Formats: sequence, structure tokens, C-alpha cells
Amino acid sequence: MQSTMQDSPLLVREILRHGMQVYGASEVVTFEGDGSRRASFAEVGRRAAQLAHGLQGLGVGPGDRVGTFCFNHQEHVEAYLAVPSMGAVLHTLNVRLFPEQLKYVIEHAGDKVILSDATCAGLLARVAGECPSLERVVVVGEGDASAFDSLGSLADTISYEELLASRDTEFDWPDLDERETAAMCYTSGTTGNPKGVAYSHRSTYLHSLASTSSVNLGISSRDRALVVVPQFHANAWGIPYAAWLSGCDMIMPKQFLRAEALVRMIETERPTFAGAVPTIWNEVLRYAEAHDSDLSSFRVIVCGGSAVPLSLMQRFEELFGVPIIQAWGMTETSPLGAICLPPRDADPSEEWSYRMKAGRIAFGIEARVVDGEGRVAPCDGSSVGELEVRGPWVTGSYYGEPSSERFHDGWLRTGDVGTLDELGYLTITDRTKDVIKTGGEWISSVELENALMAHPAVFEAAVVAIPDERWNERPLACVVLADGRGASPDDLASYLRERVARWWVPERWAFLGEVPKTSVGKFDKKALRAGYAKGELDVVSISREA
Repeated sequence: MQSTMQDSPLLVREILRHGMQVYGASEVVTFEGDGSRRASFAEVGRRAAQLAHGLQGLGVGPGDRVGTFCFNHQEHVEAYLAVPSMGAVLHTLNVRLFPEQLKYVIEHAGDKVILSDATCAGLLARVAGECPSLERVVVVGEGDASAFDSLGSLADTISYEELLASRDTEFDWPDLDERETAAMCYTSGTTGNPKGVAYSHRSTYLHSLASTSSVNLGISSRDRALVVVPQFHANAWGIPYAAWLSGCDMIMPKQFLRAEALVRMIETERPTFAGAVPTIWNEVLRYAEAHDSDLSSFRVIVCGGSAVPLSLMQRFEELFGVPIIQAWGMTETSPLGAICLPPRDADPSEEWSYRMKAGRIAFGIEARVVDGEGRVAPCDGSSVGELEVRGPWVTGSYYGEPSSERFHDGWLRTGDVGTLDELGYLTITDRTKDVIKTGGEWISSVELENALMAHPAVFEAAVVAIPDERWNERPLACVVLADGRGASPDDLASYLRERVARWWVPERWAFLGEVPKTSVGKFDKKALRAGYAKGELDVVSISREA
């Protein structure tokens, strides 16, 4: 028996239409360093139509890739809406990639036109001439784009505002197959070349709906979202689409991501919601403590990308009354996979034990843990294995790479090691590439890092595996001390012995001015391991019994 329901395709076009018509008075606020500029959803929607006309005039047609080499701002939101809705493919380029990686992803995706911030033009120009698919560069904002002058046909850049000027503010958005690609994003490429994920209109629509659900991010028209996570990182975790769909104001920080600027935005614009990686909030906390800042406007901060230190979550609640909620996901999962809201009947004394987990599996996502023998482990909260997931917003392959060991039986192998319990709560103990194998047993670098960062003298800590003649591998603790604080390896080792298994405690320590970060703000453990191998780290060794 067939239903009587109408069959409407799930398209980004419908997200654009709804937000513009129903929430036209909501606003996109772009921080400019010395102030902010504002535009209503209605205005942004009209400019999205002008952008679509302009891109058509540059020869962009169905399926053509349009790259964005931009920070978070109004024009980038306009591209988010216009490019997929006109039938082209939005490809968000990571502005922090090394030139050779940037060239690789432009060539691999086959970008035809790139919208580039003027402030990023110099980096793009270094590789643009070597990308045969690239026909035109559109420069966004004020700045010097002369770096393109020597690049032949690419020297004929056009400004974004010139592209939009005198264009019609309405566009006949086409009917599309909801399974066509709406956007592309590449992984950060910490091991090997970046890999492309092609999001469909359908997956983007469903992910946006899921993000507005109260059991997930709960974004609504009553919110003001500070979109700190970059728009090139898994579509800013889907926040711009969810915000547009629900009428949530967006506060876009551009390149002003230092703690002082973010705190100024928070105190001025009073956001109620934000998302970013732990390193961002650690810096914000340090600045806010030193300057008696007011961050109380938040109802919630969602934090992901890596494990969130318990000390960071507790300090935010103590100082500002703001809960930080962990979430788990990855580029391959759009990225919402799990979010850590405690169960409704949890005893208050149990809340932190839940809050420390990676999250509760989101509706729409199926998850399982597979042990080293390929067997599906029970959901008992103790059986450890690699997390595998599947669902309507989980990729089933990488773009241009039809076969990969990361996929089998319709499941994505995430590379995360951990457990699932009977309530669907996920605990990540490590990444498969970061777990420390010592004497036939595993040490969780994540647990060691969390324990270290709970020490009042520690600002940041990253733990990596290093070779050991006797034990195969042992942990190296790389520590950044808090301002004005001191602690020795023996002090920190003694502290750890009260909190983790004694055989986990590192014998080798390195004190750094800063832990190196990846292009999306995570600890760059690959760089730490390479630095150790090259003898670039000043390592102090202590006795295991010290």
C-alpha cells in the first residue's frame, strides 16, 4: 500500500527558502575587529540569489565545483546557500592547509571558480596557477589581490561585490535530485593526502533537522550562535544550515579567533550557543579568568574535535554557570554522531561521569564496536574496540576513491577506539593511531591528557607513544604550564599515580611553550612524534618509581 503523502525532495534550496521567508528578520553578524556589520536573513537570501546569477555569468553550471577559501562571515553564508541551491557543488577549502595540500584538494575536486578572502589571496595565488581546472577567482572583501597578476588568465580576478552588482535578487532555483552532491569537504590530511567527502542535499537537510532537535544541539529561533568552528571544517559542524533553518542569529568571527577578540564578541553580542574545539575554549577561559569577563549569556557550549578536559567543563560552570557539552563526530559524519546529554533520570552525583563521555549516539546514527578479531563487541560499557557507524549523513566512500579499508559491510570505520554502553553512550579511549601499546597492554593517551590537564599548573597536555626497547612503546607527556605556575616531572608523575594505573605514568616529559595544532585546532600528535624522532624536543627522563 502506497502512502498518500506528497513527495518533495530534501534540498538546500528548501532550507534557503524557509529561513528567508519565515525568519527574514533574523540576522547574520560579521565581526570586523573594531565593530560588526549586520544583515537580515531576508537580505542575505536576496544576495544569495545575486551570487547565483553572478556565478552563472562566470560559466558555473550543474555539478561544477565552486571553492570557498574564506573565514566565517556573511559572504561565506551566502555561498553556503547559493551554490548548492543553483545545482553546483560548494567546496570549502581549508585556509590553513600547506600549499601542496591546498593544490592537491583543488585539483582533486576539480574546482572551477574559487571565492577567496582578499586576506588569503597570497596563499591561494601560490598554487592557483598549477590547478588546470580553475578558471576564475572571485575576491571577497578589501585587500591586495595583486598576487594573481602574473598568473595569466587567473590575473583577471573579480571582486565579490562587483559580481553581485546589478544582479536580480530573485533566482529560479532548479529542481534537483536530493542525492546529488550539495557540498564537499576534505579531511585535514594528518596522515596521507586529504580525503574528500561529498555531502548530498538529502544528508545536509536531514543533518540540519537533527541539529535543531532538543536531544542534540537544540538550535532554535531563540538562540544566537557564535560560529567559531571554521566553515571549512565539516561545514562548520552544520551550524549555519541548522541556524538558517531555525531562524537562529549567526555571529561570524572572520579571522578574529584569539581569545581577546572572542571574549569581546561574547560580551557585546551575547550569544547563547557556540561550537568549537577544546583548545579554543581553553584559551578563552584563561583570558576570561584574567580579565573578569562575562560569558554568562551562553545557555550551552558544544565542544568536540577531541576529548574535552573535565577541568575545563567544571571551571566554565563554576565561573560563568555555562555548561560545556561534549559531542562526537567527524568530517565523514557531517559531523553529528553523538552528543553527551545525561539521561533524564541520572542522579546528580552521576552527572559528571556521563558528561565526560564522548556522547550518546544521535538518532539517525547506528553505531557498533568491533574488536581486533572483527567481532562485534557487546554494548556493555567495558568491551573495547574500534567504533563503526552508518546512517543517512555518514559517507559510504571517499570522493574519487571507490575502495578504501575505512569501509566494509556498509559501515564506516572511524579510527576511534572505545566502548558503547546499553544506553548508547560512547566512551572514546583513543584514536587507533594514537593508542599506546606497551608490554602487550593499551594506554589511553586521552585519559592521561585529561588527568594531566586537571592539575592546576597545567594549561595544555598532549601524550604520544614513543619507541621503547623493553616495552615496545611508552608514553611521552608534552606539557604547557599555566602562566605563572611551575611543576616538575616528578610533581606531575606523583599527581598521576593517584589518578591512573601506576604503569601508565610516563617516564619521559617535555615542557613546551605551546602544543602544535592541526589546521582545525586539534593537538598535532604527528608533529610531536616527528619532533621527538628528530631530537627537537627537550626530553626529561625520570625513574618509574620516582
